[in-house]
Amino acid sequence: MIVILKKDADTHELESLTSWLTGEGIKVMPTVGSHSTILGLVGDTSKIDINLISALDIVEDVKRVQEPYKAANRKFHPDDTVIEVGGTKIGGGNLTLIAGPCSVESKEQIIGIAEAVKKSGATILRGGAFKPRSSPYSFQGLHEDGIKLLLEAKKATGLPIITEIMDADQLPLFDDVDIIQVGARNMQNYTLLTVLGQIDKPVLIKRGMSATYEDLLMSAEYVMSQGNPRVILCERGIRTYETYTRNTLDIAAVPVLKTLSHLPVIIDPSHASGKAALVPPLAKAAVAAGADGVMVEVHNDPAHAKCDGPQSITPEAFDSLSKKLLNIKGSL
Repeated sequence: MIVILKKDADTHELESLTSWLTGEGIKVMPTVGSHSTILGLVGDTSKIDINLISALDIVEDVKRVQEPYKAANRKFHPDDTVIEVGGTKIGGGNLTLIAGPCSVESKEQIIGIAEAVKKSGATILRGGAFKPRSSPYSFQGLHEDGIKLLLEAKKATGLPIITEIMDADQLPLFDDVDIIQVGARNMQNYTLLTVLGQIDKPVLIKRGMSATYEDLLMSAEYVMSQGNPRVILCERGIRTYETYTRNTLDIAAVPVLKTLSHLPVIIDPSHASGKAALVPPLAKAAVAAGADGVMVEVHNDPAHAKCDGPQSITPEAFDSLSKKLLNIKGSL
């Protein structure tokens, strides 16, 4: 349920309404928008009398929300959510470029790539420390040492860092990580999502390989329901019958998710395609469709990368791509 307040609503009446709703076991989530103030009511609102609330002097309108996701719903929060990380704003009309290797391999590698992508316009550094791999024999990442190397790259370049968490027990290692990534395989790990909802740190959630839009939004809801509103949605391709590409990039996810939700939406064309040559056109399509950012895998030597070399572009290719993406954004 959402309660739309009249302009300049009386403070004392608002406090009285909020106190009553809280006493009924309803969580009240206020949103001050550019045109109105909305109270999002989360909980068992079936026992709340709409007519009683509508009759209050401070109330403009009351509506029930049918969708199961509430906090992530644009009806609760009409304006775009903007998440600021280290001076970078994600969402709200900004284009955020996130770049870096699939996995952290060495100090020289990660710092060198970080310096290159920053020079080309990236404002967030990505890099895997813990790598969920389909094969137990594949490179699994440097784990804690990988995070330490990411932090060295952050210190050297000033770039905020994003890296993937695999288990809630690893959380202490992420104290200095700027954005925690939840991978496609963990998108419905509700225990992990609940824990991440209890920290004050942005969380990027990748869409599961067979997940619907509602599935993804419900995963965001798990985080937001615990009190952490800083969630970023990431479309990274879904599994279809097509085998030419690693996955099938769902460009429609950008306008659909931005219609349904106020949360930032970014695209990962690297995991979607699995082919470096397809990363630039898919990234450009994503920006043209209204994505708030792109996350691209960049490696200084893709042919010898320990992880996902075929889908990684070189720093030189990223430099060219970033200029084109900024031009597309500027023309919208």
